[in-house]
Amino acid sequence: MNPVILADSACDLSEEHYKALNIKMVPLTVQLNGQEYKDGQEITPKSVYKAMREGEIPKTSQVSPQTFKTIFTSYAEAKQPLVYLAFSSGLSGTYQTAKMMEQEVKETWPEAELHVIDTKCASIGYGLVILRAAQLAKEGASTGEIIETAKYHADHMEHVFTVDDLEYLYRGGRVSKTAAFVGSLLNVKPILHVEDGKLVPLEKTRGSKKLLKRMLAIMEARGTDLSNQTIGISHGDDLATAEKLASMIKEKFGTDDILIELVGSTIGAHAGPGTLALFFLNSPYK
Repeated sequence: MNPVILADSACDLSEEHYKALNIKMVPLTVQLNGQEYKDGQEITPKSVYKAMREGEIPKTSQVSPQTFKTIFTSYAEAKQPLVYLAFSSGLSGTYQTAKMMEQEVKETWPEAELHVIDTKCASIGYGLVILRAAQLAKEGASTGEIIETAKYHADHMEHVFTVDDLEYLYRGGRVSKTAAFVGSLLNVKPILHVEDGKLVPLEKTRGSKKLLKRMLAIMEARGTDLSNQTIGISHGDDLATAEKLASMIKEKFGTDDILIELVGSTIGAHAGPGTLALFFLNSPYK
């Protein structure tokens, strides 16, 4: 049997992607106004951003151990290979929980083909890894081939992004208070990236006009084979700026395939409205 690809909601892919490539999704949880919602199923990113603009502070929680145990058990019983490509362990405990449940289920079904992999990626950077794995699964690739290629894409996926207010990331424990303070200075736009699965401030730019040009310059310096890969852009309810960045990329690098999506509720709850993120490979596409 062809392996099934499992993602979690932090990949920020749309329902259309899940359906087209038979990707299974497990939701993280968003807590807002005293209520809990399943990300991607019971709450929309726009409603989270609206609440944040009104002063609300949403919180998130990882997938529960029992949820993973139930999913893994069902695939083990069906003797169906499953590859779970997880949201970065540097940003969530979801991977560790899934790994623990994988080992527990394999105590009962030692022959189960369950594979839990830490992508160390987030948002559409993570989503692009999922899409490539799912495409291979649909084409009939072996589990080994899928895992090898997914790891390659995850290892070489660049994340370059900015936020309107670093205070959101500080509240969620994603950056230090010092970084948040520096980023809040008048007219300073921070640029961050992901290093070994964790958010790291990269530099700061004065003014929004310089920001997109600087993101493009970083892309040119770090990226490889940019015209032949899918470029990802995700945004915190700012489609106009995302489309402007996409237009600049097409003009500069001749890239035709650019995927634009909203930053989903889980990541958006920490990054906040106005986030803009760019994802690309720093190595030839395969």
